[in-house]
Amino acid sequence: MRMTDQRRAILAAFDAATGPLSPVEVLEVAGAEVPQLNLTTVYRNLKGMVERDELVIVRVSAQAARYELAGLAHHHHFLCESCDRVFDIPGCPGSIQRLTPDGFETTAHEVTLVGRCQSCA
Repeated sequence: MRMTDQRRAILAAFDAATGPLSPVEVLEVAGAEVPQLNLTTVYRNLKGMVERDELVIVRVSAQAARYELAGLAHHHHFLCESCDRVFDIPGCPGSIQRLTPDGFETTAHEVTLVGRCQSCA
C-alpha cells in the first residue's frame, strides 16, 4: 500500500488517539490534515491496514467496529455513554483466572468499563 497523504493522515490520527477510533472519528481527525479525504477512502484504508496487520478491529459492547494500532500492550477500554468515545485503560486488573468457573480454561479476555468520561461527567 502506497504512503499517500490520506494514509499518512490516517496513521497520524491513530498515533494521536487515546483509544480506538471509529471510521467517522478517523475522518474528523485526518480530514483536518487532508480536507479532500472522504469516508469511502477512510474505510478502504482501514480495511487495507487491518489486512496488513497495522491495525486491529476493536469491538466495544454492541457498538460498531472501531480500530486501533496493532501491537499495543495488553489493555482494556472505557466507553463513555454520553459522547460514545472509547478510551484506553492501560494494564489489566489482575488474574482473570480467579473469575473463571471451576473446570473452565480462560484463553483471552476483554474488559470494558462503561460510564461518563471526564469531559461528560
